[in-house]
Amino acid sequence: MHNLINYAWLPILFFFGNISAQETETTSQNFPKRSYTTVPIGAKEAPKIDGDLTEPAWNLVEWTTDYVEFEPDNATPPTEQTKMKILYDEKNLYVAFKCYQKNPATIEKRMGRRDDFPGDWVEINIDSYGDDRTGFSFTASASGVKGDEFISNNGNFDGSWNPIWYLSTKIDNDGWTAEMRIPLSQLRFSSADEQVWGIQSTRRYFNNEERSTWQPLPANPPGWVSEFGELRGIKGIKPQKQLEIQPYTVGQLDTYEAEEGNPFRDGSDPRLTGGLDAKIGVTNDLTLDVTINPDFGQVDADPGAVALDGFEIFFQERRPFFVENKSVFDFTIGSGADNLFFSRRIGRSPQGSAFGPTTAFVDQPNNTTILGAAKFSGKTKDGLTVGVLESVTAKEFADVIDADGSETEELVEPLTNYLVGRVQQDFNNNNSYVGGIFTSTVRNMDENVSFLHSHAYSGGIDFKHNWKERTYYVEGSAVLSNVRGNAQAIARTQTSLTHLFQRVDADHVSVDPTRTQLTGTGGRFEFGKGGGGDWRYAIGGNFKSPELELNDIGFLRQADDIRQYAVLRRLFNKPTSWYRRANARVNLSSAFDYEGNYNRIQYEIGGFINWKNNWWSDFGAAHKPRIFTNTFLRGGPRWRYNEENYIFFFSGTDQRKKLSFSGGTVQSQAKQDNFAFREYDVGLRYQPLNSLNLSLNVNYSENPSKTQYVTQQDFNGTARYILGAIDQETLSTTLRVNYNINPNLTIQYYGQPFIFKADFSDFNFVNDATAEDLNNRITHYETDQIRLENGEYRVDEDRDGTIDFTFGDPDFAFVQFRSNLVVRWEYIPGSEIFLVWSQGLNGIGDPRNSFSTIVDNQLLSQKPQNTFLLKATYRFVL
Repeated sequence: MHNLINYAWLPILFFFGNISAQETETTSQNFPKRSYTTVPIGAKEAPKIDGDLTEPAWNLVEWTTDYVEFEPDNATPPTEQTKMKILYDEKNLYVAFKCYQKNPATIEKRMGRRDDFPGDWVEINIDSYGDDRTGFSFTASASGVKGDEFISNNGNFDGSWNPIWYLSTKIDNDGWTAEMRIPLSQLRFSSADEQVWGIQSTRRYFNNEERSTWQPLPANPPGWVSEFGELRGIKGIKPQKQLEIQPYTVGQLDTYEAEEGNPFRDGSDPRLTGGLDAKIGVTNDLTLDVTINPDFGQVDADPGAVALDGFEIFFQERRPFFVENKSVFDFTIGSGADNLFFSRRIGRSPQGSAFGPTTAFVDQPNNTTILGAAKFSGKTKDGLTVGVLESVTAKEFADVIDADGSETEELVEPLTNYLVGRVQQDFNNNNSYVGGIFTSTVRNMDENVSFLHSHAYSGGIDFKHNWKERTYYVEGSAVLSNVRGNAQAIARTQTSLTHLFQRVDADHVSVDPTRTQLTGTGGRFEFGKGGGGDWRYAIGGNFKSPELELNDIGFLRQADDIRQYAVLRRLFNKPTSWYRRANARVNLSSAFDYEGNYNRIQYEIGGFINWKNNWWSDFGAAHKPRIFTNTFLRGGPRWRYNEENYIFFFSGTDQRKKLSFSGGTVQSQAKQDNFAFREYDVGLRYQPLNSLNLSLNVNYSENPSKTQYVTQQDFNGTARYILGAIDQETLSTTLRVNYNINPNLTIQYYGQPFIFKADFSDFNFVNDATAEDLNNRITHYETDQIRLENGEYRVDEDRDGTIDFTFGDPDFAFVQFRSNLVVRWEYIPGSEIFLVWSQGLNGIGDPRNSFSTIVDNQLLSQKPQNTFLLKATYRFVL
């Protein structure tokens, strides 16, 4: 393990040390904390929420103004000024804005769905906890579109939070006004008689793409919530215990092409279901969310993707119950998606299969039924964040008809209980926290699913400490996992792609077929500079032991991995004659495994420029002189790739314009043409009307390689790792259309065709997996050693006239089309009606065909599956 310190890091450490020493002598720009004092009003004095600020109640407080430009020209007077007033009563907070604009005709009144933030807008952020880390954001666009977000970790905005509140806007001769009523039940605050809340207000002036704030901020503040001003004068309000119940009903009809003789595919499947969601305020600080028989519809389907490396593809969570307050449960342990909690494990596709040698027809569920779920979360006045999530998924059976006509049921997923508990405690004037997490997956095992873990547990602790006005920070975490099951289940884990204990050249791991549990560890550590001045940097690392296993309720791509990284950024915040703002960055990263193998190092540079005309460019380049991987040969020896270089460049026009474009490319090339990657992206956005916008994105990529893994075969008692040259192409097009009749009635369309094809040739086998020269690493088969017959390659490697082994033709093409048309009507705040038409189609094409031929033969000629759905919800606020 002494080899894990790479000497290439020494100049980086020395450079960071110099930067740190220099900047300790420089103080960031300080702005005095502003304060606004509100007054109470009686219920009869409450202003009507109509955008007209003439009610007498508004005369009880003074306007606060003097907003200061935040972007692009920090700490200067804004082009147009803004005013704000705040009132309250025992049930509500009232906020009024007056947004001046010399020519009201230039106010951009674009429409959009909730949280779209179109056109001109103004918002208020409220830190009612007073913890300098969390807050509630309410945004009003000039067209009346609402935006609301929960703020966590001093600057992470979560748009999945959808509280009930009221808004009206108006255009007048001075500009435009916005009037809000925010029920106190939607906020969280202490029971103190006198409250002091943090507040911030931001205005977007669309014409100049300018942001101004009520509380002035430096160009790159060390956080968001921690820099708020103060709201004073709130006295005698009582915490509001929220109680909301939202039943729903769904009528659904699936239609598809009937399969002759298959009773499970007769052409249509109707169903009627119902369920209930509830939000219960246990205290003003803590909320219990409950869902029974939840419906998890979504507008955007998961994008098309194919992975030839064998790893699971990560898709974002989109289901509202799990998305809301998801930040409470996050516990990352490294780069990428690795996390102790990945909510898409709950309700996943059944992991068992009912197909057997005599199976004729199978009706297998696509997803596991979630019987119910409950989520208890919130933050106390003492700075304790709590999150507990409990969910139970049902036994799932597949209906099976055998060739002799007999009908049976096969268990494909057992009854499973999922539990996640998360805590974090703030201290040191909210500059530091410590936290912990515990996860549990417990299955009611049965013989048909004995390959699964019966129990899976993980736990961890994390911390973060900020100092010198949050300029510097240090953070880290440590995790422990334990999985249990029979010997079959644990052997399956040991030999999975995530672990590969069977690697032939690994001395530090080996498969033990008698083990019935695995215990692993992981963690990360990082320190850096997150605020003050124009420099930012971070240096850290993470580790995942070979036995670490999280995939029962978390996400882990690869264990047996140790990473180091360093990042340095220079910010250019002062606008010039040719840019509004810019940044430049330098990254260094390296990787090892637990045997001490030095697997990778990468150097990267890049930059971003927001040009004076509001166009933008993002660019970079990287050099990878050392690339080894333990997983490429799926249990075979460690594999070496050739040295790689890549560049990327993306740019776009002013996104505020009615018509805007974006595009870019990634170009990667390895030495000796070992592999390459070429990607091209083009995007178009068009808004012919304030109520209508369209976007089209096209992505095309090529990923040729001389050494794509195909299979492993036995040759004279030794393992043969068969590779091939691959011509790999991907094409996808994504179309989105949004028509907003008004802020509460919208029509949205999403459609994406996706085509992937892979054509193999020049088959070869591994000769010396770690040889520097590609010609020594592999040996090509000659034409007299391999031939294709009836979809199967037959190999006579020793040329003795006897076939040594065979493998299937790996060429394939995959085509997919997914679309959703959704009409959404929020007929009263919090209550909605959805009309949905979804289409889906999957097919296998001929990789020798062109994309246009595949579209004709596999997309246009097939009958897609259609889903028609009507969903109605009603939210009771008690």
